[in-house]
Formats: sequence, structure tokens, C-alpha cells
Amino acid sequence: MKGLPALPGSLAFGTQGFLVSASPTRASDSLRRVVVLGSTGSIGVNTLDVVAHLPERLRIHGLSAHSRTDELLEQVHACKPRFVAVTDPESAKRFPKDTLPAETRFLGPGELDVMIADAETDIVVTAVVGAAGLHGTWTALEAGKTVAVANKETLVMAGPLVMELAARKHATVLPVDSEHSAIFQAMQGGRRNEVARVVLTASGGPFRGCTEADLAHVTVEQALRHPTWRMGPKISIDSATMMNKALEIIEARWLFDLEPDQIEVVIHPESIIHSFVEFTDGSVLAQLSPPDMRLPIQYALTYPDRLPGPARKMRWDEVGTFRFETPDRGTFVALDLGFEVSRRGGTSGAVLNAANEAAVGEFLTGKLRFLDIARACRDILDRHPYAARPSLEELAELDLWARQEVVRWKAKTMCLTR
Repeated sequence: MKGLPALPGSLAFGTQGFLVSASPTRASDSLRRVVVLGSTGSIGVNTLDVVAHLPERLRIHGLSAHSRTDELLEQVHACKPRFVAVTDPESAKRFPKDTLPAETRFLGPGELDVMIADAETDIVVTAVVGAAGLHGTWTALEAGKTVAVANKETLVMAGPLVMELAARKHATVLPVDSEHSAIFQAMQGGRRNEVARVVLTASGGPFRGCTEADLAHVTVEQALRHPTWRMGPKISIDSATMMNKALEIIEARWLFDLEPDQIEVVIHPESIIHSFVEFTDGSVLAQLSPPDMRLPIQYALTYPDRLPGPARKMRWDEVGTFRFETPDRGTFVALDLGFEVSRRGGTSGAVLNAANEAAVGEFLTGKLRFLDIARACRDILDRHPYAARPSLEELAELDLWARQEVVRWKAKTMCLTR
């Protein structure tokens, strides 16, 4: 990652598609070996379930976690991978290495690259939450691997750099987020130059229909109570603020090589239609399924094949009515940040992502109010030293700066409100 050249002015992805079009490491009907980064989180657990249901096609080759070593050890004994990695130094010291299966090699902090770049690794699922996921994605792309990206922050922070690296290394990037998987699937109904716009759907989270006044005293417990999806705390808070949709706007911008004005958002409370693609002739294609992350995970792991799997199937007699609403951008101001950053590019994505991660952390520990999450992000984004063509090192420096600014912003706000 050292010595990365400055961001080029534009990127060309050729006529074959919007994603880097590389053949899978192995033939589509042969066994694929999967490395899961962040295997103890919700995406990681669902990935292991998908793999367990398709033993003839998928095998766990490596697992990693930061500090949840009890869960990781259980996964290792169930899957018997070639590698297991613990990235937190203290947790790595305490990890019971002598209880590992004979065929499993332990990797400590700084050794994650070993299993990512291993010659037998076919697919790397990047399911680490937050900015920490960038390293694994970058390493996998440098090794020319197929990367199933569940870590949207990677593309929010460094989308152009990531996609340029993928093109240069002839690597493949496949989406795992349900919305981006839906776009990816629907786009296959036409040519890339026939796409007029994409529409990301949003459930609206736990506070759909609330006003700014209603949200003035939101508790952590209320914000974590998502009506549709079961996710980790950070992603659940992002859904409540609608920052998750802001990040998805930015991710779609770079992942699919779209112009910002080709991306829209609509509220769809049922969470059955995961996104739309509208083509130039007016045709609109959508991907529908019950809210179950195992479906987009499986599609990324088995692409281009579709196979019977563990994901829930549609029960049309239970679907009822589909509702669509215009987002309340006056109350949920995070959406505007997403559209702004998708237009500006440069350093703005890394700053927004870092500020949001830090602000959500402060909210989860009761040190920041719910509405202050987006307010802090707005202020820090406005004040940051913007650069249009940053290097990866510059993005890392601004990531740290933005996190520190959240702490300063919180202290200043508390003084003003006393």
C-alpha cells in the first residue's frame, strides 16, 4: 500500500461491464475456497451458513476476527479451515492455539495477508465493519483475487483507488450489500450504456415518519430496534440516521461507475424490493426477495451461477402491498451528505466515513445525542482540507484527523449547551 500513485482523472472499465470483468479464479462449477474477514459478525456468520449448505461448491479456507475469539474458535472447529487469524494483539496472545485442528495454521496481527494472498484462496469476503476493512480488500485485489465486498466503507473512503487497482490487477469486485447486489443483478438485463439511473431502496429504519423534534431525545435502545433487518450496532445506527443509505449512494457511484445524478433513493418499508435499475427505453428491472442477507452473499460466492441455498423464499400470499415514499431529507440530513460526497469525490468520502464512525461510537456510549451524529459529520466535512486526487496515505491521515475532530466537536458542543 506504500507509494501508491495519485488518483487518475478518470477510469475506464471497458465495454464488458461496470465492474471489473475477470474470470473467476476457478471454473464456475468447481470448488471455491473462501476466506472470510470478520467471520464473527452478522455477514460472516451468514457467509458460513451459505458455505455449509453448498459443500460441493464452497469451502472455508480462512477465517479472521478481531477480538471475539470464543465465537471464532467455535467456527474453526466447525469449518476446519487452513488458516485462522486474530488481529487484536491482546486477543491473539490469549487465543488457545493448542486447541486448533491439526490442519489449521494460526496467524497473528500483521499476518492477515498470508491467507488472503494464499495461492489456493479463490474468494475473499470482506465483512469487517468500518474503515478497518480497507486493508483486507486492498490486499486481496493486489493479489488478483475475487473480492465479495460487504464493507461499504472501503468504496466510500477510496472508491476510485480501489476500482483502479482492481482493473490493473485483473481482479473481480462483487457486491454483497443487498441493494448493490440487486443493482448488479438487474443491470444484467441490459448493456452498461443503456442504464439511465438506479434507485436504492431504504426501509426507513426505526424512525420512519418521525420529525426532527421526535428525534431530539432518542435512546440507544430505540435506535438499535430496526424493524426489518438484524444487524450489528454500528450498521443499525447508520440505518436509523439513514447514513447507511448515504454511504450506499457513494458506494454505488464508484462500484458501478455512475454519475451522481443517476442515483436516487426511495423508502420501501417492506424491504422486499432491494433496488431498481431504469434503462434508457423506460424499462425498470428490480430484484425482489425476503430480507435475508444469505441470498446476496451466495450470489457473490457462486456468481455467475444460481443454486438452491438456505435463503428464505418468497411467499406471495404473504407479501401484501408494496409501499414507496419520498425520503424526508429535512429530518434525515445524512442523505444530502451522501449525494454531496458522491459529487465531490476526492477526500470527502474518507472524512465523512471516519466522522460518522467516530460519532456513532460516541452515541453508542451515551456521549453524543442522536441528531448530533449527522451534525458533527456536516461540520467536519465542511472544514476538512479537501483534495481532489488524494493518495491512500493522505486518506489515512484524514481518517485519523476526522475521528479526532469528532471528539473536539463533542467537547465544544457540550460547553456551548451548558
